[in-house]
Amino acid sequence: MTSITVIIPTYRRPQDLARCLEALKHQTRPVNQVIVTVRDIDAETWQFLASYNREITLPLQTVTVTVAGVVAAMNQGLSVASGDIIAFTDDDAAPHPDWLERMEAHFQANAKIGAVGGRDWQYIGTRIKEEGEREDVGRLQWFGRVIGNHHFGVGKAREVDVLKGVNMGFRRSAIQGMRFDERMLGTGAQVHFELAFNLALRRRGWKIIFDPLVAVDHYPAVRFDEDKRDQFNSVAWSNAVHNETLVLLEHFSLLQRTIFIFWAFLIGTREALGLVQLLRLLPSESNLTVQKWIASMDGRIKGWQSWLNYRNVTTPKEVATTK
Repeated sequence: MTSITVIIPTYRRPQDLARCLEALKHQTRPVNQVIVTVRDIDAETWQFLASYNREITLPLQTVTVTVAGVVAAMNQGLSVASGDIIAFTDDDAAPHPDWLERMEAHFQANAKIGAVGGRDWQYIGTRIKEEGEREDVGRLQWFGRVIGNHHFGVGKAREVDVLKGVNMGFRRSAIQGMRFDERMLGTGAQVHFELAFNLALRRRGWKIIFDPLVAVDHYPAVRFDEDKRDQFNSVAWSNAVHNETLVLLEHFSLLQRTIFIFWAFLIGTREALGLVQLLRLLPSESNLTVQKWIASMDGRIKGWQSWLNYRNVTTPKEVATTK
């Protein structure tokens, strides 16, 4: 029998956590272990869990985390996970009833599959946050552009390069010895931690599957760090660009690395502006665009410096899989 562990990092969002746990109670394929990782200073969540009705249908286990950031929380959960499949979701998500059933079916169908994830339907209250459909999901282009679109994903199940943290599961044997990269900057969200982990898995030769039907409802909640989601913050912006830059420099070959650096500084994206994006967005966003460009350049340079600092310590493969 296959066993499944679900890990939920949480911080100061007990009402969201309650909704997530309720959704896990109603899985058509019951979960074998639920691990909730909680900061030691999070009095609100500990108070909620003390009074929570731990029914037999939900084998709940709590783990204390003493370090800020989602990476430490997920690694702490990973260290005590016992399932053959280890799934992750966020406290502000509610997995669909067949989430685990569909995820497990993919793993059972193909022994070469190392990870499975799917769409996160984003809501504000009862309203879809952003309408749209995309088939191009979770892909890393050869020159360094990362395509997300997981919340827009439609179509058949297919192989991708990266899954989203709110909805991803891994075969235990595929990630044996792996840890989420503790070099990711940020005191909370630590954007692009999924990219580091998924690309390391790809380098091990495992397939990563995105299936839109492996779905969760996602209610993006407030963050208690510098990253405020839809509000610009120079530190959070720079941190995200740093993380992406470090991960891609380690993943790419020498030729790709060279092309990526030129593309990143010259062109870039809306989330990590290069010179061309600065000039394109300047008429519409004015001073805000300049701030985003400065933060992007800061992140790129810091990411380059981080890569230089680690490249002589160990190989990229070792860094990605043993952190």
